[in-house]
Amino acid sequence: MGILEDKDNARLFYRYFSRIYDTVNPYIWDDRMRNRALEWFDADRDDRVLDVGAGTGFATEGLLNHVDEVYALDQSRGQFEQAFRKFGKRGKVRFHMGDAERLPFEDDSFDRLWSSGSIEYWPNPVEALREFRRVTRPGGTVLVVGPDYPKLGVFQALADAIMLFYDAEEAEEMFRAAGFEDTTHYIQQRHRGTPRAITSVATVPDDDRGAVGDAVDATETTEKPVAGDD
Repeated sequence: MGILEDKDNARLFYRYFSRIYDTVNPYIWDDRMRNRALEWFDADRDDRVLDVGAGTGFATEGLLNHVDEVYALDQSRGQFEQAFRKFGKRGKVRFHMGDAERLPFEDDSFDRLWSSGSIEYWPNPVEALREFRRVTRPGGTVLVVGPDYPKLGVFQALADAIMLFYDAEEAEEMFRAAGFEDTTHYIQQRHRGTPRAITSVATVPDDDRGAVGDAVDATETTEKPVAGDD
């Protein structure tokens, strides 16, 4: 487990990093990547949407171009302080302090759930994904963006020491363990040589048991499906 997969460490880190987050983030996850993911998310204007790990509100801003209201959840007060400056404390964004692994919402509360730049800090990502499935209605969409596992050994060692990085096969394993049956994984990248992200788009199954399906196809492409059902 990486140092930032400890929740106390992550909260301490973001107490300070939140001040420069919006300056650094575009070098890793920019408007173009976010907007492409929003196309895959395909929200309707009246959908009830939860943004888990909403942070300073970069994804929330994009979501508000597609839906009338967003529920935003994060465990970092420092991140939310930056978001308050953008949206105010009351308005189109409803803020909730909370934990991705113990969401403070009832079953089937949302039509769609978005989470970008958060999974890498979760000690138990499968438990969080199960929570995502629980609070999103059957047939609804869950989208999760996380960091792709580096290809070079020196960067792999660094990644493992910091937080969760994973490849397409591991992403598929996590989603299936959480009960998702229909998931597609995309690789996104600003340009060659920059960090890569995995964007996973899943449909919440009607059958709450979540059956296990076929093995993943992890052929690597840019902004194309790398895993999921045929």
